[in-house]
Amino acid sequence: MGQVLETDYLVVGAGATGMAFADTLLDHSDAHVTIVDRRDAAGGHWRDAYPFVRLHQASSFYGVASTSLDGGIQTSGPEAGLHVRATGAEVCGYYDRVLADRFLASGRAMFLGGHEMADDGSVVALDTGETREIRVRRRVVDAHYLAPSIPALTPPPFAVDEGARWVPVGELPTVADEAGSFVVVGSGKTATDAVVWLLRRGTSPDAITWVRPRDPWMLDRAAVQPDAAVIRTMVAELMEAAAAAPTVDDFFLRLEDAGVMLRLDPDVVPTMARVPTLARWELELLRSVERVVRRGHLRRVSPGTLRLDEGDVPVPRDAVVVHCAAEGLRLRPAVPIWSPGRIVVQPVRAGFPCFGAALIGYVEATQGERPDDELNALCPSTPYFSTPREWVAGQAAGALATAAFMADPDLARWSHGTTLNPSRVTPQDRDRPEVQTAQARLRAATESGMRGLLRLAG
Repeated sequence: MGQVLETDYLVVGAGATGMAFADTLLDHSDAHVTIVDRRDAAGGHWRDAYPFVRLHQASSFYGVASTSLDGGIQTSGPEAGLHVRATGAEVCGYYDRVLADRFLASGRAMFLGGHEMADDGSVVALDTGETREIRVRRRVVDAHYLAPSIPALTPPPFAVDEGARWVPVGELPTVADEAGSFVVVGSGKTATDAVVWLLRRGTSPDAITWVRPRDPWMLDRAAVQPDAAVIRTMVAELMEAAAAAPTVDDFFLRLEDAGVMLRLDPDVVPTMARVPTLARWELELLRSVERVVRRGHLRRVSPGTLRLDEGDVPVPRDAVVVHCAAEGLRLRPAVPIWSPGRIVVQPVRAGFPCFGAALIGYVEATQGERPDDELNALCPSTPYFSTPREWVAGQAAGALATAAFMADPDLARWSHGTTLNPSRVTPQDRDRPEVQTAQARLRAATESGMRGLLRLAG
């Protein structure tokens, strides 16, 4: 056993949510924070992400509250007029700076990279096995409860026979020049990124087979921009659709007609709703791939054959199978965020985990002496989602949670002051006619829309 360390908060996980929580806690209290992570640097899964990854949302929605990641508005390229989306390398560099310049420079933070927390509450160095006891004066903060599962760290969920070739998506660039054809496995954002990357580098759509067990719904990126008028218009569309739709599928189709939702195939009603954002130029590229396999999940890869739940599919014998089929955001039960001596970081407002984590940190810093049940009522957790009905339930839960914390004047003031909050309204926004119009439309639709969301969610 090594030296005994003392700290007010032990944060387990230096990914996006752990960093966002610690940032507001440090900014708004005099607490000491110790952060433990298995990786040697902050940033979580970004440290293992595929090389062509970038944020799917605007950069300003991501990161920590004290230090904006926003890169402004794009002036050229297919997304001119939309806000910048940072690359994976830029996100990692950002977290390096936040850790060094904000956390460690404060003198009230310690980072134990290359460590993990043991069952007895001590921390263990992964390289040497040295164990340290940590005495936590306030709370242990679990920022790893919903840590994503990614292809770089997760074996493929299918067997691979001798002679068949496969790579995790992160190694796709190393084989792209020599391979004649590709099999992309997965229905989520990682798979769409892989297909877009292949097509933009000149790969023929006919050289790509896309195993898509489920078709996904995705938000049009132009409808989810850090602008008060844009966001309020999008939410008004959502509430109006929920009030009028008789079924969940009809609700999503109404949002598609309104320019909010996108789907890959106009002839297939999606059954998956993780709902990342996608640009229309990406949608056009993705629709050029016609070799789409919908025969359930891939179970085994043999040279020249894909074996799926609902039958075999022939492919070229030298095809490279690209593993994009990790779980991603974990679907775990929502649990109370606050409990005695413990915080479990989870989304509060659906779809924006950094804002939720920063909000939890701010509440703990400014109101942490209140009973846990009061804190949980103020910021109830919102579970992640996978199916369309679950997404609807997540929107309903997030809207109710937003109403709860925005009813607190101090939390409302702080929320409107951080770019992490997609619904923030600045003093300058209040005088914009387009914001006033969107706000009036949203106000008129909210009551009937909430009833519709709850009805559709069951």
